[in-house]
Amino acid sequence: MEENPKARGGHARAKVLSKEERQESARRAALARWSVDLPQATHEAAVRIGDKEIMAAVLPNGKRLLSQGTFLRALGRSRTPKAGTGGFSKVDGLPFFLQAEQLNPFISEELRLSTTPILFVSKTGRRTVGYDAELLPMVCEVYLKLRDASGGKVPRQYGHIIETCDILMRGLARVGIIALIDEATGYQEVRDRQALQAILDKFLRKELAAWAKRFPNEFYHEIFRLRGWEWKEMATRRPHPVANYTNDIVYARLAPGILEELQARNPKDERGRRKAKHHQWLTEDVGHPALAQHLYAVMGLMRASTSWQQFMTMLNIAFPKRGDMLMMAFMSEIDAVQT
Repeated sequence: MEENPKARGGHARAKVLSKEERQESARRAALARWSVDLPQATHEAAVRIGDKEIMAAVLPNGKRLLSQGTFLRALGRSRTPKAGTGGFSKVDGLPFFLQAEQLNPFISEELRLSTTPILFVSKTGRRTVGYDAELLPMVCEVYLKLRDASGGKVPRQYGHIIETCDILMRGLARVGIIALIDEATGYQEVRDRQALQAILDKFLRKELAAWAKRFPNEFYHEIFRLRGWEWKEMATRRPHPVANYTNDIVYARLAPGILEELQARNPKDERGRRKAKHHQWLTEDVGHPALAQHLYAVMGLMRASTSWQQFMTMLNIAFPKRGDMLMMAFMSEIDAVQT
């Protein structure tokens, strides 16, 4: 089939460009792609492989991604590309972390065709550069093949990257066999239940505590303002929906399974009233600090909002409701709170 004149012109121009000029051209083309509509991640969480914590995202089409910064840190590279590489540009068909003559013999055609960066919007609304998650072990293999072919005498600049790749591949192998066994035996469901129970044990008391004021007046004042209700300080009788709003805005987003467990421990009586406030079940060391931190963050969003709809939109982006898929990442979060 005859090549179209425009394509012929493009190829001819590419042949006379220097490497730096081709690099800049690729950078401009990549930047232009930011102007189009981008897919937004439906799920995001931290994945631990060995001693590395890697942020992962899933797109609506099921594509699993690693952010560029995460990808580079995982390889032991700088979080940002060297100046002049354009961040997410490709030169001679390869991203900057594979642009080395020593690596060329070990780069498969499959890898060459899979290294296109994927532009997407994170759940927080940030435009992000990502790579297919399956690239990580493939790139690690390139560096490990370089090591094997050199008899262990690798260029000095690649030493720490190869060491990191070796650790990653070992970690991926361990994670892989555990996941296979858990899925085959059905233990994954048990593991998830145990993770949920561990969260509940950290957040919730075994016995009810004495009442103490935990919700600032401003929290309710902002609800009244955004709903267009008249506010007469705390003497104002709270409309019935306020309790539902509190469950949705606070407890459903505090930690996985917390709202359901609180409703079970603190049920309504025949008149629709609860024996205690939900927060009286929260632990002092984890539950109450998490509640206070969440409340002040939420009130900041409230103050910045001019309508209830705007507030809920920002809330859903900043603090999506906690689900079971976030358990493992969340366990590391609360462990960090305690240390």
